[in-house]
Amino acid sequence: MKGRTIILDHIQGREAAALMVDGVLDDFLIAADAPAPGTIYRARADRPVKGQGGMFLTTPEGPAFLRQVKGLAPGALLLVQVIGYPEPGKAIPVTNRILFKSRYAIVTPDAPGLNISRRIRDEDVRDQLLEIAHEQMGDCPHGLILRSCCQGAEAEEIAEDISAMLALAEQVLNDSGTEPELLSEGDGPHILAWRDWTDPAEVVTASGGFEDHGVLDALDTAQGISEALPGGGHLYIQPTRALVAVDVNTGADTSLAAGTKTNFACAKTLPRALRVRGLGGQITLDLAPMPKKDRRGFESALRSAFKSDPDETILAGWTPLGHFELQRKRGRIPLTEILK
Repeated sequence: MKGRTIILDHIQGREAAALMVDGVLDDFLIAADAPAPGTIYRARADRPVKGQGGMFLTTPEGPAFLRQVKGLAPGALLLVQVIGYPEPGKAIPVTNRILFKSRYAIVTPDAPGLNISRRIRDEDVRDQLLEIAHEQMGDCPHGLILRSCCQGAEAEEIAEDISAMLALAEQVLNDSGTEPELLSEGDGPHILAWRDWTDPAEVVTASGGFEDHGVLDALDTAQGISEALPGGGHLYIQPTRALVAVDVNTGADTSLAAGTKTNFACAKTLPRALRVRGLGGQITLDLAPMPKKDRRGFESALRSAFKSDPDETILAGWTPLGHFELQRKRGRIPLTEILK
């Protein structure tokens, strides 16, 4: 099936959203039990962590950890926002740099100024967007970023989105409570799909959409360790307590040419495979044998593939044993921990 299809449905009683691109599951979002990224708390500083420059905080939904704190004394109240899912047994990762993000607009209280996405290059469009931004922001001290999907959107929709994010920002930032409290919940899968999957797509909301569009079969594959590659090769993706191990297998052809071809296919497939499985943290690639002269090209292919991925991924480089390492933000809970 060609084209893009967004399916909004439920699975095992959880809200979920799937993005199918040309019949392949390109992304999958599912509600988890842990606080969703984007959730905002009023938290209380608990105890510092010596040597790490961090602070444990108390929130209504358990302990949180804030990195790189300065001048924060135990007992102080502050606003923090969840930035990812915690590893089992660890505190919720948070930041004190609060963002209010929607489909068209991001309100940035700590970064004043009006900014337009660099992907919008048409100067007339940029001028029109700046007019909308100035009209909605007025004398507001907060910053604003207008996202790339503003191009082609109706001015009224953009204005309403800015207004809604400003109202939420004022409500949260002006809250005068004196105890740890949940101030704003993070977006669920259906809202996230509307917010972040902005390219044109057919949207399916009827119950049973996952089964009708092949999502359930794709999820069965994603819960396994094997991911097929073009040309007969495979990725074997296995999470451990320490890292995610990815083994690249060429299949029957063990030549260097086949190894190079399969490794480049891995570079193209890996972001989607990790994204759908919800995997992050330290990732080690055990690649198929290929000439060292092809390493730079492989890195370029990998960097290009991760460029459009929503979860930040750092390409750490090669190890002495010839493995390639990545560090990926834990923006999701592993699929196998939710669907059992």
